[in-house]
Amino acid sequence: MPGLMHIQMMVQDLAEAIAAALSVEVEIVDHELTVVAGSGLYRKRIGQKEELGQLDSDYLYARTLRSGKSFVVTDPVSDPEYDPSSLEGTTPELAEICSPIIMDNNVIGVIGLVAFTPEQKKILLSKTEAVLSFLQHLSRFLAAKVSESEAVERLTILSNELTAIIETIHEGALAINAEGFVTHCNTTAEKLLKLNREEIIGSNLEDLLPGAPALEVLETGTEYIEKEEIYQARGRRSMHFIVSVRPIAGREKPEGAVVSFRDISEARRLIYDLSSTAMDYTFDDIIGESLAIGNVKEQALKVAGGNSTVLITGESGTGKEIFARAIHKASPREEGPFISVNCGAIPETLLESELFGYEGGAFTGARKEGKAGKFELASDGTIFLDEIGEMPLHLQVKLLHVLQNREVERVGGSKKIPVDVRIIAASNRDLEKMMQEGNFRKDLYFRLSVIPLHIPPLKDRREDIPALVKRCLAKYGPMLNKHFSDIEPEAMECLLRYNWPGNVRELENALEYAVNMAGGDLITYSSLPPRVKNIEKETIARVDASLKEKVRDYERMILQDYLDRFGDTYEGKSDIADKLEISRATLYRKLSELGLAGRLKEDDQ
Repeated sequence: MPGLMHIQMMVQDLAEAIAAALSVEVEIVDHELTVVAGSGLYRKRIGQKEELGQLDSDYLYARTLRSGKSFVVTDPVSDPEYDPSSLEGTTPELAEICSPIIMDNNVIGVIGLVAFTPEQKKILLSKTEAVLSFLQHLSRFLAAKVSESEAVERLTILSNELTAIIETIHEGALAINAEGFVTHCNTTAEKLLKLNREEIIGSNLEDLLPGAPALEVLETGTEYIEKEEIYQARGRRSMHFIVSVRPIAGREKPEGAVVSFRDISEARRLIYDLSSTAMDYTFDDIIGESLAIGNVKEQALKVAGGNSTVLITGESGTGKEIFARAIHKASPREEGPFISVNCGAIPETLLESELFGYEGGAFTGARKEGKAGKFELASDGTIFLDEIGEMPLHLQVKLLHVLQNREVERVGGSKKIPVDVRIIAASNRDLEKMMQEGNFRKDLYFRLSVIPLHIPPLKDRREDIPALVKRCLAKYGPMLNKHFSDIEPEAMECLLRYNWPGNVRELENALEYAVNMAGGDLITYSSLPPRVKNIEKETIARVDASLKEKVRDYERMILQDYLDRFGDTYEGKSDIADKLEISRATLYRKLSELGLAGRLKEDDQ
């Protein structure tokens, strides 16, 4: 059987060019599973055996050689029929599309396009049909070269397919030769550079992107990925791009390079869209030096280094997910994924498949290749189950199984898939009460609450409000092209008096409102939201009340607020008397006169 090794140098050049053009890795093996050519880490494995050389195994390439069929693997790490030796000691593959190389009805090798990063995975899986078509043409081209026939025709097909794929990439793409002159560009590049293709092709990259580091790649042969670069071309506007450059390997130095780039505004939009899952938080991002929040931060930092399950409780808007992300960031799993799932936001009919995944054909509308669930995606990292109290009872049983056995079973499947994942759950509901009412499993509750953390409401840590206000003004001012030097005392007093049923989230919304409404560089009382100011209107603005009644209402509001803040214990009322600069006897008399005697303990009577 003719061998690909006979044309190894040509095959290697082709692998390097395809890898540079598509920004994925390429591997080509022959009919004996010997690596003939490859890019990236595969280049170092040329001459070695893939899949331990086991042609009769059920691993990916062996199956391709025997069946003569193409395969798409969307999750190699969890696929037991993917080559396990390829994952040992290396960055794991995230996806692969491979196709057989067939000549005269005999399979003489396999060519695979492999993704090691999420960006590469997106390139492969968003254009699966085009990539498969491209691989089939490429395979036929290689077969033709081995048999020394129809080479020109196959190369033309290959070029057309490659050009078609490059044109569909949602990034600008420029191919440059060894001297830095542009030999090819796609339509997106024309739009980003605001030049016609005729003006781009034949130009030196230095004229298009002055000072471009891409030209250094032609000398060093070292690629770079996702660098932020700003260019000021003569007579044109400033251009701000995210740029990646991959060299096209030559005999001694690169024969050229492929430059891919996208506008920074698009990158920022993407980051904004993904901020709920991609944003990193540390304990430094949790604002507050009060004793109430300080104790929780200290506890959370202590447990971050372990692997125990954590249950975070607290009212809506207190920042439970920020605590969960901070715990993940401070843990040994920080390099792993953080997957957030809102159990109350996903319909019950979909929640099971979202969490645990499903096998192909498990239900109507299911992907034929199946889908990994959130637990599998979170392996080696942390999964955050928000609003855990909304999880239906039958799924609570499956979650308990995951907690006990650290393995999942996909919907419609029977295979046990091990998962190494830390679970952090959160709820704003009273899970103990739900447990007593039969709406939450006792065994699951005790499994989840190995490390319980309770986030205090904002009304119990009012001394943190000034720092939170300062952070919010620094955040929202620049967003609205405003600068605020301060907040007037009356406005701050109003914020300190309000009970904040929506907690930190409501405070942030109130400050964003105030920033929009403020006329100068000072946040005033009048710029605050009506709902925040209504606390005073309801108590002291009754037009039919006498002055004595208004004063009485205002005193009741103040004492109620202080009791909420300091508590109704003996020590708490001592602190209130000190703050108000009155005696304890006067405080007790006021509480009785104002209808707050119910807040007196027996020791006070």
